[in-house]
Formats: sequence, C-alpha cells, structure tokens
Amino acid sequence: MTTNYLAFCEAALPWMVETIEALVRLESPTGDKDAVNACGRQVARLMQESGCTVRVLPGETAGDHLLAEYGSGRRQVLLLGHIDTVWPVGELERRPLRRESDRLFGPGVFDMKAGIVLAILAVRALQASSTGFPGRVVLLLTSDEETGSATSRRIIEDVARSSEAVLVLEPPLPGGALKTARKGCGEFHMRVTGKPAHAGIEPERGVSAIRELARQILAIEALQDPASGTTLSVGIVRGGTRGNVIPAEAEAIVDVRAATLEAAERVTQAMRALRPQIPGAALSVTGGIDRPPFERTPAVEALFRQAQAVAATLERTLGEGSTGGGSDGNLTAALNVPTLDGLGAVGAGAHGFDEHVEISELPWRAALVAGLVERILARAN
Repeated sequence: MTTNYLAFCEAALPWMVETIEALVRLESPTGDKDAVNACGRQVARLMQESGCTVRVLPGETAGDHLLAEYGSGRRQVLLLGHIDTVWPVGELERRPLRRESDRLFGPGVFDMKAGIVLAILAVRALQASSTGFPGRVVLLLTSDEETGSATSRRIIEDVARSSEAVLVLEPPLPGGALKTARKGCGEFHMRVTGKPAHAGIEPERGVSAIRELARQILAIEALQDPASGTTLSVGIVRGGTRGNVIPAEAEAIVDVRAATLEAAERVTQAMRALRPQIPGAALSVTGGIDRPPFERTPAVEALFRQAQAVAATLERTLGEGSTGGGSDGNLTAALNVPTLDGLGAVGAGAHGFDEHVEISELPWRAALVAGLVERILARAN
C-alpha cells in the first residue's frame, strides 16, 4: 500500500510546489496576528478541499489555530505543525522565492510551510487509497510555536492525550533523519536592584546592581553540565543609566537547555535558590523551562522502528537523532504520548538566509507520513 501512496504523491508534486510557494508568499510572523490569520485562512481552505471539518480556535494574543479532523472512530493519530514563522513581513521582498536546480528557497519554506503541505497531501493519499482511513486523523496547526506556544499549549496537550501517537511535521535533521529526542528549553529572567550613588564622589554609598549581576552570572556558569546536555547561556544583559552613576538596576535573560527531566528540575531548583552575594542588593528570578525535555523512551523507539519499516517499503533508509532546539513535540512527549518529530520536508537553513527544501524529496516524505499513519491506526485497532 505504501508504494501506492508514493505514486499518488509523486503525481501531486507540481501541486505541492505550487502550494508551498503560495503559503510562503503569505508571510506569517508570529507577532503579526493579521498576517498569520491570512495565511491560516488559505491553509484552512486547503484542508477543507481535502475533505475535512476545520475548526478555527481563536488565539488570545496570537493568531488563530486550526484543527482539522479526517476519518472517524475512537482511535486517532495527531499530525502537528505550525503556521507561524520567524521572518517579518517584508522579508520576501528582500529575499524572494527562487528555485535553484532541485532546491526551493524562501523565508519559512523549510520551517515549516512545506511541512504543512506534506501533512495535507499525506491525508489526501490516505483518502485516495482503496481501504480509506482505518481510524481518525487530526491535523493541528498552531500560530505561536516560534515563541513558545503560550496560547496553543493547552490545545496541543488536550488533543495529544486522545491520540495513539503524535507525528510532528517540523523539519528533519540533515539528510532527512527523524528527531527522537529534543532538549527541554526555556528562559529565566534575572533582575537585580542595588542603590545609586555618584561614582566619583561617594561610590561607597552605592550598591552596584551590575557587580551583583556579574557574580550571579558566574554562579549560573557553574550550573552547566555540557557533557550531559545541560547548558545555560546568558544571552541578554542590561543595566545602569550613566557612566558616572553606581547602577541601581540590572537584568539578564538566561537561555536554559536540558536533555532530561531530572536535569531540568535540578537547574530550575538551583536558579530559584540563587541569593544576593553583595550586602544591600536584591535579586529576583522568574521564568523557567516552558518546553520539557523530549526523551527517547521505549515507546518513541518503537514508533521510530515503525517509521523505518515504512521507509524501507519506499526503498529509503531512515536515520534518527537528537537536537538542542525545542518544538511542540516536547509538550506531547512529556505526556508520555509516543511522539516522532522531524517528519517534514528535507532541506536546510531553518531561520537562516539559505533556508530551502529539496523538491525531489517531497513526495516520499508525504508517502512516509501516510504509510506511518496507516500502520499506527491498523495496530491500534
């Protein structure tokens, strides 16, 4: 049956490329609600044309989320992706869509407009098969993944809890390998308050918030364990008002990554336990890890083996690996729902000026998703 999916998807390649280009032209940066919703409306039309019921779930501070349901039955598979990108409106004018040989370049094409089209085509391939859907498929596309999924997290978790498995259409690792582990990630905001004074006349009366922050940064460095995947990076530092004033305020934003839930909890507790080191200084630490680690559990491994088996029927070899970046797959994996990430288009350059997808690789990736959905639902039933 998987070979039939491949033939269907290969025949649809011109449609895939045309549709990907149309979505890339609808720029959809996370913070621009109108732009995200304009792209979302086009995606909703595409899903409706593929024969499903689409629900628009309003985002509170972000764009709307889309939930499409195909097939019927008690058992379901969740296909998960996002509409938003990191590129501002106007980036397409500076860096237009272009094709070079087998590559399609454009802002947002790899992360993840192509993944959206792959998911829709996979569902179409399932619908066109002689057996039809062996269960139910839910396609959830969110609007705020690139900024942490604050408005979509509850929706993602609710749908995932009712699913046999979650297949995430994010970009794969180089060469098309799937992601069977991701680090947990988040941000801590550190704020220090001191006391101002004239830096030349009576510096001893002041309490330097910057000096206190510098000591805290050294303490943060000591929490790292790169060998086990735990890293803390102070990415933004602000403080002071003038060069001749002892600074009364300073702040830092700390990026945190951890490969295991145990490590994430250790870092969180240590950050919360930090105390001022200079008399008279005050310290507050807020924030935390908002995407828990996606660990490679036996259930994740079993799901990956199923994907490998489907790929073999397509005469493809499928690899796996881990990454330090987070996705909405972190949220579903933390619920112990079998999750497989990186099922999107083969390419490179996510969030970069060379972002692109490999055109000839598109059909088999869509066929892989269709075949994997069929296999999961058949086993579930």
